Amino acid sequence: MTTTADRASADASSLARAARSNLWMHFTRHSAYDETDVPVIVRGEGPYIWDARGKRYLDGLAGLFAVQVGHGREELAEAAARQTKQLAYFPLWGHAHPTAIELASRLASAAPGDLNRVFFTVSGGESVETAWKLAKQYFKLTGKPGKHKVISRALAYHGTSQGALSITGIPGAKADFEPLVPSTLRVPNTNFYRAPEHADDYQEYGRWAADRIEQAIEFEGADTVAAVFLEPVQNTGGCFVPPPGYFARVREICDKHDVLLVSDEVICAFGRLGHDFAAKRYGYQPDIITTAKGLTSGYAPLGAVLASERLMEPFTHGETTFMHGSTYGGHPVSCAVALANLDLMEREDLYGHVLRREPAFRSTLDKLTDLPIVGDVRGAGFFYGIELVKDKATKETFSAAESERVLRGFLSEALFEAGLYCRADDRAEPVVQLSPPLVCDQREFDEMEQILRDTLTRAWQLL
Repeated sequence: MTTTADRASADASSLARAARSNLWMHFTRHSAYDETDVPVIVRGEGPYIWDARGKRYLDGLAGLFAVQVGHGREELAEAAARQTKQLAYFPLWGHAHPTAIELASRLASAAPGDLNRVFFTVSGGESVETAWKLAKQYFKLTGKPGKHKVISRALAYHGTSQGALSITGIPGAKADFEPLVPSTLRVPNTNFYRAPEHADDYQEYGRWAADRIEQAIEFEGADTVAAVFLEPVQNTGGCFVPPPGYFARVREICDKHDVLLVSDEVICAFGRLGHDFAAKRYGYQPDIITTAKGLTSGYAPLGAVLASERLMEPFTHGETTFMHGSTYGGHPVSCAVALANLDLMEREDLYGHVLRREPAFRSTLDKLTDLPIVGDVRGAGFFYGIELVKDKATKETFSAAESERVLRGFLSEALFEAGLYCRADDRAEPVVQLSPPLVCDQREFDEMEQILRDTLTRAWQLL
């Protein structure tokens, strides 16, 4: 007799075979599935997801740093359905539609300072691409055509398109696609755990790191540098937070040399750090904010670039045009979902929830520092990285072979098998990254800690 479980298992195997045969997955080593099935996720509810065989997992990464309000929120699906019935699609090429107008007004009213102009995109990488193009054209229109270069930080990820990838500071992500767009420069990030300078003074280290930006501007010539792209909390490498005074000093440097400060908040906006915009948390005023992900909680693809009035001004008269756009930027359905998502987060006070529960989340993760493999726990809000080491006293990291064996060969799969979806990453030092839905509370924090404790203990034995 065939049972329901048997049928589910057969369906799961069929899906996995089809995925292996036809689906080209993103950032995936496909040989990993030569002997095993591709994991197929079919359902989500709150902070949990289920695979095709019915197994439940805690979504410790909010999909991909995106699902702020949790899975299965019917009001977002209903908002999409209503908009699809009314106006499923129309472009923003010389025309407007109500949901884009309303969302742009709402974002402008919430943004810090005079970031009143909203250009919609489809993704975070496209937002970064847009910001760089805007910066270059703005300086051409204002009599400084030589200002075109961009500064970003070591290991920072800003996207995969040719321009955004050029700004990205991860050598391994770029090598296969060289040559990329020229004129991008790298400066140190704010990983205090591995600070090469001022290791005994956090604030002084931040000043040192910020001053490297001014040094880069002066080395290149201020008349050639257009913008600095910085994440409020840098993702790659494991949640590098800014030291006190860091962004104030960067703002000062940018003002001095007429360089635009771009706050790349693709991950950090819309509650990840407990605020609608992360620049507010750290008290600095960007010239441009790039965002996506949490704007719709991942329920529909949408990004946005928020620009100051002075950047828009040259485009408001004469024949000047920003010759940039995309078919689906500001899609009516995506904008409707974003509006419903922002309503939901406001109604449930999810930003306040993150700020109230941040100390509990941090203290729960800090318990893991008693493990010999855990070197550092760092982050803010609901956004943390756990750096793994071979030796806590010396901070010795893994060799390439150990990283292959421990992270890829064991840890990623073991965490998932134990019921936790998160990321084990070694694009810099080996880290485990956690960025759960904003609806999580102590029960989910404890579940993450318990799974991590058991799995990291077993990973240590492999070293």
